[in-house]
Amino acid sequence: MASGETKGPGFTVTDRRSFSDGGDGGQPPPPADAAPSDIASESETSADARALPSVDFHTFVLSLGSSALLHLGELEHPEAGGKHLDLPLAKHTIDILAMLEAKTRGNLTGPEEKLIQSLLYDLRLRYVELTTGK
Repeated sequence: MASGETKGPGFTVTDRRSFSDGGDGGQPPPPADAAPSDIASESETSADARALPSVDFHTFVLSLGSSALLHLGELEHPEAGGKHLDLPLAKHTIDILAMLEAKTRGNLTGPEEKLIQSLLYDLRLRYVELTTGK
């Protein structure tokens, strides 16, 4: 049996990793103190090419707002296409935003506070209009 192969009952496992002359794998292991986010896989590398926005309070809140609008049927679903109404998920997302507003009260800048308050007002109004039929 060749090195790197193991015969088991009914199947064969083949080790296809490449090794250098010293017997080490092709790539050195990540340092023990490296955070998981510091280690990029091939899929993360291709995702970096799309230039995602920086993560800050504004983008996080707007992301939740977009999710709520999607569930309220205001936005077309990016993968399935068409507009889909899912009121329980919309309410859940609005409740998350309300909880975030309550937990961050007193710790936000003026623009951040205005953003979350106006977004919540708009989303709640749309939700009530859909649930009451007005």
